[in-house]
Amino acid sequence: MQVLTVPVTPFMQNARFITCPETSKTAIVDPGGDADKLLKCIHDGQLNIECILLTHGHLDHVGAADELKKALGLEIIGPHLDEKFWFDALPMQSQMFGFAPKAAFYPDRWLSHKEPVSVGKMQLEVRHCPGHTPGHVVFYHNDSSKVIVGDVLFKGSVGRTDFPKGDASQLKQSILEQLFTLPEETVVLSGHGENTTIGFEKYNNPFMSGQYG
Repeated sequence: MQVLTVPVTPFMQNARFITCPETSKTAIVDPGGDADKLLKCIHDGQLNIECILLTHGHLDHVGAADELKKALGLEIIGPHLDEKFWFDALPMQSQMFGFAPKAAFYPDRWLSHKEPVSVGKMQLEVRHCPGHTPGHVVFYHNDSSKVIVGDVLFKGSVGRTDFPKGDASQLKQSILEQLFTLPEETVVLSGHGENTTIGFEKYNNPFMSGQYG
């Protein structure tokens, strides 16, 4: 998997372009805003975009998805159906986060736990990881030892659970069962900040060791 990271919005959310090296087909993961910036990256890189993948429904991860869908004729895939209430609440989210007004929109397809998703010939495994939000999913690519985790896990930290329907104990369980069971060399591509690895977080993350929280 080839990965191009483009931080967007004042939240510096990591929008990702993930490309199948065999077919050059690309997916956009979590286009949280700045649609013009992302469209320029697509044009300049001559990227062959196949679909949009979403980890969860927070505005800073989905804010440009509908605009890119209309501009490029793409399908929006994910997250899990339990996330629908956050898409219903997009107008409220735009006020809460200080973004421009945003009408509600919905994915073309919801995802289920362990469901495979293809980008070119790459097979991604969907893992449902509730806690930060109830319908949050991550995308694991075994062949390149990478996992795109949205706001579940960060270097030295974990996702917030003080939003509606957040659950700290559920988040910890998701990380233990769905992420820390991956090979330790797996690279973690988080929704904000720098990359880390499963091994580093297993042994150093203070929120998972019990040092905090």
